[in-house]
Amino acid sequence: MKLLLDENLSDRIISKIIDLYPDSEHVKTLGLTNTDDVLIWEYSKANDFIIVSKDSDFHQRSLLYGHPPKFIYLRIGNSSTAIIVQILQDKFDIISQFGNSEIESILVLA
Repeated sequence: MKLLLDENLSDRIISKIIDLYPDSEHVKTLGLTNTDDVLIWEYSKANDFIIVSKDSDFHQRSLLYGHPPKFIYLRIGNSSTAIIVQILQDKFDIISQFGNSEIESILVLA
């Protein structure tokens, strides 16, 4: 299961979760910063990523178009990188179930 972290999340998160989420990336390392959400959506769809973001635009897109790609919506406000890492680590089982689900498009973590 590969996560693609949006630019509103620190790229430092990747090195701290790569053991649980191999091949995960940040939009910065892929040259997708300051791009339209549609490009990130299409890249994720074509490359089998689950988008992780605090951006409600992806939430709306996911409701409208379904999956793929799947979307993890972090509704956590202004949180430190350490808190976000902790959430992604602590919720690994839930995220794995979500990733394997044929039905679910959105996972909201608060």
